[in-house]
Amino acid sequence: MSDTLKKVLLGAVVGALLVMFYAHVTGERAKRDPAARSGAPQGGPSPSAGRPGAGGGGFSQMPVAVVTAPVLSEKINFEIEALGTTRANESVDITAKVVNQVVAVRFTEGQQVARGQVLVELDAEQVRADLAAAEAALAESRSQYKRSRELYTTKVLSDSQIEQIEATYKANEARVASARARVNDTVIRAPFAGRVGLRRVSVGSLISPGTVITTLDDTSTVKLDFTIPETGLSAVQPGLVINASSVAYPDVNFAGEVSSIDSRVDPATRSVTVRALIPNPSGLLKPGMFLTVRLSRGAVDALLVPEEALVPEQGD
Repeated sequence: MSDTLKKVLLGAVVGALLVMFYAHVTGERAKRDPAARSGAPQGGPSPSAGRPGAGGGGFSQMPVAVVTAPVLSEKINFEIEALGTTRANESVDITAKVVNQVVAVRFTEGQQVARGQVLVELDAEQVRADLAAAEAALAESRSQYKRSRELYTTKVLSDSQIEQIEATYKANEARVASARARVNDTVIRAPFAGRVGLRRVSVGSLISPGTVITTLDDTSTVKLDFTIPETGLSAVQPGLVINASSVAYPDVNFAGEVSSIDSRVDPATRSVTVRALIPNPSGLLKPGMFLTVRLSRGAVDALLVPEEALVPEQGD
């Protein structure tokens, strides 16, 4: 083999190796840069150069705009919001003590009545007769007792006789008191001042103990019972001012104050019942109404940041 042929073969082998090397390098570069795979120019700058994350993870040299705000220290009022139910300051079902017949109804539904005002009268004919008989017996025994005391001083009557006469006199006094009480039971009066509810009996109705004639509520002041979590106990005390609102009167604010706090915390809900008193001169509030209660826990020092700076995560 001549020297010329050897040189040609050696050159061909070297050329083949260069082609293979170039192909390997190009393939590796295409794996790292998809733009090179599509035939984009490799020598010039990439169109995405200068953007964050471009150029194989390099950082952008362009500035990023940041909005800042100072953290403020101010006093703010912490409020507790709860739901409560109204109750009458005094409330009672008007009933009879005895079985009897209604002979007169002396009130109208929804009427404001005074303490001691007659509401219903029952048949009293029989009990008044019993009272008259008891009073007659008492008058006779009283007269006999006075005469016997005079005779006793003259030793005409013995000790046992005067004692028997005295016992009869006292027994008749008790009978009169009992008969008078039965007469009083035939007149049903308002135990306190308030507003009566619906009438549930009519004249001629035969009622018995436990039969509800009507209801009586004193709503000049209403009680508002609501519950708060035990974490708010330290901020609640008698005399604390509260504000309440009702869906029935959305534009009216009902102001009152805490009157008492229950002595026990409910172990199931970890809450405690609080009772507030709300003046109700206009009578807008009725027993059983649903009110939203707001009470202040007082002003505290707090650091304030813009709400836009907060990022919620899983409800926190």
